[in-house]
Amino acid sequence: MGVLLLVVASLGYQPVNGVTRDRVDLVEVNHYYDELGRLVFDQVIYYDWSVKQSRFNVRAWRLVKKPAQIPHRNWNSEGGYVSVWHDGGILRRVHAKSLKESWTQYDPEMSERKYLTKDQRRDLSKVNVKLR
Repeated sequence: MGVLLLVVASLGYQPVNGVTRDRVDLVEVNHYYDELGRLVFDQVIYYDWSVKQSRFNVRAWRLVKKPAQIPHRNWNSEGGYVSVWHDGGILRRVHAKSLKESWTQYDPEMSERKYLTKDQRRDLSKVNVKLR
């Protein structure tokens, strides 16, 4: 991470308040159950709206490891939903316009791969930077 910050700094960029920020159109909190009704895992799936395809496409996903990853209502003027957590070595903040919660016996993120493969997804930012 330190090397990345040096490279970014040498290009005239700097981290924004030490927080990597992303905006998505929709966030889904998914609870995936097996065929016997046992919880297998909880995950958060991030979507962007595709005007071209007229649908939400998965941008990224994370297994829920900490309660902070679960988006909560953002009551300030920005509205929507927000979560802030340490994602690896990054303090991450994701803002979503909308939220949905689902309880499934299939993995929605995997099902979405037929529309947009993992290597075609935009993913969440690695490091948030701004011009000086």
